[in-house]
Amino acid sequence: MKNSKELMNRAADNIRILAASMVEKAKSGHPGGAMGGADFVNVLFSEFLVYDPENPRWEGRDRFFLDPGHMSPMLYSTLALTGKFTMEELEQFRQWGSPTPGHPEVDIMRGIENTSGPLGQGHTFAVGAAIAAKFLKARLGDVMNQTIYAYISDGGVQEEISQGAGRIAGHLGLDNLIMFYDSNDIQLSTECKDVTDEDVAKKYEAWGWKVFTINGNDADEIRTALTAAKAVTGQPTLIIGKTIMGKGARKADNSSYEHNCATHGAPLGGEAYINTIKNLGGDPADPFKIFPEVAELYAKRREELKGIVAERYAAKAEWAKANPELAEKMEYWFSNKAPKVDWNSIEQKPGSATRAASATVLGVLATQVENMVCASADLSNSDKTDGFLKKTHAFAKGDFSGAFFQAGVSELTMACCCIGMALHGGVIPACGTFFVFSDYMKPAVRMAALMETPVKFIWTHDAFRVGEDGPTHEPVEQEAQIRLMEKLKNHKGHNSVLVLRPADAEETTQAWKLAMENTSTPTALIFSRQNIANLPEGNDYTQTAKGAYIVAGSDENPDVILVASGSEVSTLVAGAELLRKDGVKLRIVSVPSEGLFRSQSKEYQESVIPTGAKVFGLTAGLPVNLLGLVGANGKIWGLESFGFSAPYKVLDEKLGFTAENVYKQVKAML
Repeated sequence: MKNSKELMNRAADNIRILAASMVEKAKSGHPGGAMGGADFVNVLFSEFLVYDPENPRWEGRDRFFLDPGHMSPMLYSTLALTGKFTMEELEQFRQWGSPTPGHPEVDIMRGIENTSGPLGQGHTFAVGAAIAAKFLKARLGDVMNQTIYAYISDGGVQEEISQGAGRIAGHLGLDNLIMFYDSNDIQLSTECKDVTDEDVAKKYEAWGWKVFTINGNDADEIRTALTAAKAVTGQPTLIIGKTIMGKGARKADNSSYEHNCATHGAPLGGEAYINTIKNLGGDPADPFKIFPEVAELYAKRREELKGIVAERYAAKAEWAKANPELAEKMEYWFSNKAPKVDWNSIEQKPGSATRAASATVLGVLATQVENMVCASADLSNSDKTDGFLKKTHAFAKGDFSGAFFQAGVSELTMACCCIGMALHGGVIPACGTFFVFSDYMKPAVRMAALMETPVKFIWTHDAFRVGEDGPTHEPVEQEAQIRLMEKLKNHKGHNSVLVLRPADAEETTQAWKLAMENTSTPTALIFSRQNIANLPEGNDYTQTAKGAYIVAGSDENPDVILVASGSEVSTLVAGAELLRKDGVKLRIVSVPSEGLFRSQSKEYQESVIPTGAKVFGLTAGLPVNLLGLVGANGKIWGLESFGFSAPYKVLDEKLGFTAENVYKQVKAML
């Protein structure tokens, strides 16, 4: 429905009043951007965005991804017009326990599709969601025919991740993606002209986007651009909206407060606030109100949506009747239940590198988990995600029948795209690169942990044994960094990330099983480049699920307990042989996940590593990796410097990661 310009301006002013008042009441926040962007979100939500007011989780809904999270007052105010927030909740902006935090946190029931704040990530999630929608449409048909909308700011365009997102979306021809660029030329501390003079339109056109440039505060121009964008095929669309920062704002002397950096990140304050609310047609003494005509506008849209959704549901019912197997699959894929995998059928080659063992598992997952997407940052034949790729093919423009995402050299973009796929739902994403390059991904891993999105991060070449490539490619401190995320709790009180570093090929299968069964948090899988000897015969690998367990062949009443994860466990096994010749009784403990181990009962933890026992730890990373397990009275042999360029077996000798040094270090303890 095309509404009058007068009514649309009134609704946008309503959003501006609410946004400015939220910030004013909280005494902190960002009013200016929210006031400038109000016209676009109003047109989008009142005329274009298709969702079910009664069922926010409807899988066929359009999705709106906000990139500049500091513009949360704009989003909350708009969602209040749709009935998702009360005036009282808006008044609690930025307060303890309120549903309106300073930056939006994903809440599908309230219409918030993503957590946002770190600029650049939000619109990249949208790219991932658009890929997921294309992937699902290729398998399910028009029942997944939704549009993904994104909203980006000057700052988001400047963040380097925008290059990766822009390149990928254009390359894949994501014509189900429409992004609004709120180009107000104002930043927090400067005007944009002080930091950039690039031609954004030409940049996106070079990446293969369709670009429209409009007055972003004009409802008619916004409507025309959105209508045109919806008709574009084979390309994503960028709508550059030239907007006014702090639109409608007035200073204490009633002069214009528009186009002013001061409105970006602070309340308008005092007389300026009062004059602004009056200028926008509100009551400064009672600003938290929805104007009757605006309430009517959104009530009408609600009724429209009921009709649109009823048609979509009817079409879905017909489709389900004609395609019962697909309908069953769709329901299962969106249920967030762990996929069914025949884990017992996986046969590993003894003594393989755990990256190769991971490839074996991925080959099975590619054939048994139809809604899984695997990605790599230009390393598929080295991080061995090609185990998955060999059973499918990569996405290409116009062809999403495959299940592999070649992201190119863009680790952060890849991670955020995979998070976006998970946020869309119906898809299980995994992505791989070298462990040292997890540094590029850390901001995304943190967001995945905060949002509880179950992305599988595959990190190979896990230690100094990368060897000849030298210290730039040899992770040392990275394991400690990601294991901190295992110690950090999410808001549900669970470990925010599951971290698994398996000791051999068989433990790798179990690690992947745990990863696929983990549907509530991200999982980090850390694999070796080099071959690793299998643990002793008879080892019960199902105990991997406990996070730490006693390796087969351990002695009763041990004199010392040897603790490690990954390839270091086999080094302990080799060292144990030397120690046993001297009559030393030993217990070897494999700890793929300290986080999981600490989640077990105190009794179990005590049975594996008793309090007061002598404990020796071996880690190819920083000694702190094992400090919580070994304790102050134990001993840890780790790496306390960057690595070196040399063959890995030479590095083992030079750095003390040998059976002989394990013998020497343990003997010195006894």
